[in-house]
Amino acid sequence: PGSHDSFSYWVDEKSPVGPDQATAIKRLARISLVRRIMKKWSVTQNLTFKEQLEGGIRYFDLRVSSKPGEIGQEIYFIHGLFGIKVWDGLKEINTFLEQHPKEVIFLDFNHFYAMDDGHHHFLINRIHSAFESKLCAVECVEYVTLDVLIFYHHPLYEEYPFLWPGNKMPAPWANTTNVHKLLQFLETTLEERSRYGTFHVSQAILTPRVKTIARHLVRGLKNTLVHRNLPMILNWVKEQKPGVMGVNIITSDFVELVDFAATVIALNDLLLEEDESTS
Repeated sequence: PGSHDSFSYWVDEKSPVGPDQATAIKRLARISLVRRIMKKWSVTQNLTFKEQLEGGIRYFDLRVSSKPGEIGQEIYFIHGLFGIKVWDGLKEINTFLEQHPKEVIFLDFNHFYAMDDGHHHFLINRIHSAFESKLCAVECVEYVTLDVLIFYHHPLYEEYPFLWPGNKMPAPWANTTNVHKLLQFLETTLEERSRYGTFHVSQAILTPRVKTIARHLVRGLKNTLVHRNLPMILNWVKEQKPGVMGVNIITSDFVELVDFAATVIALNDLLLEEDESTS
């Protein structure tokens, strides 16, 4: 089970708009009301990292950025607005691992904003400082021990043996507000999955368009798209089978609204049934 924009349970509506936004949005967001509306559409999770981990989430979708104009190289989570410092999030995740040493966690750093090589080296050193010996070096998946796997979608991954390349974690994106188109997309990308020979993320999420936000300004993402469609998305999840030709990692918004994590975890029972039938 995974969460989409996993860090977005807290974003700072008092900070400047992030470098992941268009110039026109940055200008509009000088008005505090605009930033409050942005928050309703930037937040995709209610639970902290600790709460998500306790609820069964093991894959985390991460977007990070420096703060332009800030002295130093501190890196923050970002989704329209700035979230907490990455370092604070890593420490929270590591605390959970200290208490649950047999768990495996996937951290997927897949979007970087306003970061030069110096920022990247700073962030990578933070990752190493947080997890140290728990970091799982890149190797054949069959031999992976239960630790932390870091996927880093930037060429600098080549310089660090504990960073897995981003192409080992494809996460095709439907980019639609229509739940039927989303489910069709998820089916199609699953059919293509076997040729990659990698991990694979099924992003079971709906993405608002500009006109969606304009029509439902104050309702926000959860009340406009998620509440209504999540039960149908969960039904799709229940019908899936894991394994090479099936689902691998599935991500959702607001993972606590339905029995998402437990439903995904339960799919593993199908693999156990297959093993028993062949042995």
